[in-house]
Amino acid sequence: MRRLVAACALATLVASPVAARAQAAPDDAWLGRDKALHFGASAGLAATGHGVSALWLDEPEHRALAGAAVALTAGAAKELWDATGRGDPSWKDAAWDVVGAVVGVALALAVDRLADQL
Repeated sequence: MRRLVAACALATLVASPVAARAQAAPDDAWLGRDKALHFGASAGLAATGHGVSALWLDEPEHRALAGAAVALTAGAAKELWDATGRGDPSWKDAAWDVVGAVVGVALALAVDRLADQL
């Protein structure tokens, strides 16, 4: 679990320069529709990354790291894309990406543990 926290911290540090330059649009609300999309996409990518990595990773913690890496990489790539002028970069979007990744990994780990008990 410490590795997951370290991976999230590293992703945050890598995305910080982009987020620092990101000027939030006046209508960039914390609970806007796009934030739900960021959350949902990140949660789905994290859970899927966790599940797919089970093909070659045995330890649940390693699969959690793989799932988090998939989701956080996609979120960072989207914000970098937006920062090139093709969208509106937002540190709030990045925050929801992190929250979604954490929730997706947590759900995948819960399913993992439930499956082990069956």
